[in-house]
Amino acid sequence: MKIIMLSWEFPPKAVGGIAPHVYDLTAALVSLGEEVHLVTCGDQGMKEFENVNGVHVHRVFPYHLPSNDFVTWVMQLNMAMLEKAVPLLNELELVNIIHAHDWLVAYAARVLKHAYHLPLVTTIHATEYGRNHGLHNNIQRYISSVEWWQAYEAWRVICCSRFMKNEVRFVFQAPEDKLRIIVNGVVPERFNVKKIRAERNMYAAEDEQIVFYVGRLVREKGVQVLLDAIPRIIEQCPKTKFVIAGKGPYEMELRSQANFLGISHRIYFTGYINDEVRNYLYNWADVAVFPSLYEPFGIVALEGMAAKTPVVVSNTGGLSEIIEHGFDGLLANPGDKGSLAEAIVRLLQDARLRDELRFNAFRKVQKEFNWQQIALQTRQVYREVFNEYRNTPWREETGQPRHFLGRMSRLLVRA
Repeated sequence: MKIIMLSWEFPPKAVGGIAPHVYDLTAALVSLGEEVHLVTCGDQGMKEFENVNGVHVHRVFPYHLPSNDFVTWVMQLNMAMLEKAVPLLNELELVNIIHAHDWLVAYAARVLKHAYHLPLVTTIHATEYGRNHGLHNNIQRYISSVEWWQAYEAWRVICCSRFMKNEVRFVFQAPEDKLRIIVNGVVPERFNVKKIRAERNMYAAEDEQIVFYVGRLVREKGVQVLLDAIPRIIEQCPKTKFVIAGKGPYEMELRSQANFLGISHRIYFTGYINDEVRNYLYNWADVAVFPSLYEPFGIVALEGMAAKTPVVVSNTGGLSEIIEHGFDGLLANPGDKGSLAEAIVRLLQDARLRDELRFNAFRKVQKEFNWQQIALQTRQVYREVFNEYRNTPWREETGQPRHFLGRMSRLLVRA
């Protein structure tokens, strides 16, 4: 099959979890013999085209025009994607599927679907409603409406967990037969530490245990709950250092909270760290903690498990579907500092339990969250969609340059 995939991020440009998801999914699809062309956003110093793991990566660079807000920039990105995708589709001639990731590429995906009469599959990684626990302003309502529109336009919607499937059904009233659950995965080999080129004492003293968080510093990730739990933790485990890695708009508020609680000396805010340093910290850490308030899947939990670090996560969203409490990790009540502190202290004080959890967790990620199986499931969705599509009157000859302007004209008239 020939697949056109649209994603606003792809390594080395990575903002959240979509970039590693698309990177691993596309590579696994190619290993199955599929032909994947990814149209994504580039950045300064990146190549406009390159072959990555057999994936044809076409990068676009949004116009250098002032953007008053993120929504305006997203529209510019979609126009740049269309400028890249249209000649690409004309050149390839016969494309089977368009696969779009999240609302940021919805406009380009919808235009290509209707202009070329191709079936659209979309993966919704999160919703604006879920991220904000409701819709509270016009920007949030606008983004949510685009997400609804994208789900409506899609032939199938892929969700990464039962939690996410239920959320898409509730928020967008999507029909059951349109939705498919395909989990995320992880590559354990990426977390092997072969040679350590840093010193542990850069982050904690020799006699201190390390509690490690890595991720975006935004409210939904719940780092503020971890900070509230720290006074209770150090009462029982006074020689504990908390390493918080990542960046985001919530960082200054978290630093202020740490100062207010008088715990700044127990915390190391590292800022952005690369994968190598991340792996060192997983290797050194006694506990990895992910106290999210909202988590559609929770790929960070898989990363901690793959790194053989005992994990404590919130009992919410996709995280609660990954972790079996007391067997391969510990669950804490979301937003509950007491519950979180209790789980972390339990692990810090029980080395035998830490060993049991890390052993069981590593076996689970190898068996249940490998990308080859995920790619097979994704390909099955593609084939299912294409078989339905080719038996409908809506199908026409696709990918022929002479059809594009006529279809674009009809599309604009309908709009």
